[in-house]
Amino acid sequence: MNKIKSKYLLSSFLIIQIVVVKILGQFPSFIEKNYSHGLYKKIAWCNRTVFGNIPFSFGDVIYSLLIILLIRWIWKTRKGFFKNWKSNGLTILSWFSVFYFLFHILWGMNYYRVPLHEKLNIEKEYTEEELLVFTEKMIAKTNALQLQITGNDSTAVKVPYSDEEVFAMAQNGYAKLPKSLQEFHYANESIKPSLLRYLLSYMGFGGYINPFTNEAQVNTLKPNFTLPMTTCHEMGHQVGIGSESECNFIGFIAASNHDDLYFQYSAYSFITNYCLGNLERIEEGKGKAFLSKLNVGVIKNFKENEAFWNSYHTPIDTFFEFFYDNFLKANQQEGIISYSRFVGLAIGFEKISKK
Repeated sequence: MNKIKSKYLLSSFLIIQIVVVKILGQFPSFIEKNYSHGLYKKIAWCNRTVFGNIPFSFGDVIYSLLIILLIRWIWKTRKGFFKNWKSNGLTILSWFSVFYFLFHILWGMNYYRVPLHEKLNIEKEYTEEELLVFTEKMIAKTNALQLQITGNDSTAVKVPYSDEEVFAMAQNGYAKLPKSLQEFHYANESIKPSLLRYLLSYMGFGGYINPFTNEAQVNTLKPNFTLPMTTCHEMGHQVGIGSESECNFIGFIAASNHDDLYFQYSAYSFITNYCLGNLERIEEGKGKAFLSKLNVGVIKNFKENEAFWNSYHTPIDTFFEFFYDNFLKANQQEGIISYSRFVGLAIGFEKISKK
């Protein structure tokens, strides 16, 4: 079979794949049973067993090589690119077809599983009054942890552990998940500091899961008080959660149930910041009104995190925010704003936990 025919077949296969994925996506119970709790668990176990023992991010190495090959191909075809538009277009579609297939078979179908709020039978929507009450509780818990850790209310929290220690300790939180969330138990650690962390910072990402190797990549340049929560979030992707809001939720539950105070602080400061942001969306100034209730040390941590992201702010992260927003929307999510939706899950989960 010559190259042109191969390209035509792969390009046609892409269309078939898209149709099949969208049809299967209409049957979340089928995906839940046969993929998320079936095929995916076997694939994830194998990938984390193989790549978890490699001391560096193998997935980042693959991405780096692919980027180099892409740049090389663009350079080689730059002359007469549009003249040979048919052949070059088929090449792009062929590679995208392979990527699309591997992405969905190795991890991506988890986007279409049964939503967590349906499985837990909780409401993910909340009233303004419920958010106000919940925010007060989260502020009180964050302040108490900051004071307990530092001994005064004016010192910012700094996690005393190495990155590798945080990665190893994170499993304690998943071991202590409530009974209703036990299906998300974690085994076979494969968590790595991303080799591309500077690029991730410019892109505006705190971490990501490599769907091809099932390695959790963490941006360790960020302020280290955020590291435990970010790690628990990425582990959520590894156990088969596609939704960003659900990963924020499961990461929060895991970190807040951890035995370690630094993990708890990372979780509660994280959700407190999101609560304030959600209040601000309801009415300008509503979230800022709560800042006076936060300990000075907590505010210092918030400013430290804000200063970090501002230092890497360029048109690059604006572009990737737009790109990722649309990527999430294409995969049955609400875009970037879906990250903040986990507050509703946390409020709803607190309700059923009291029963």
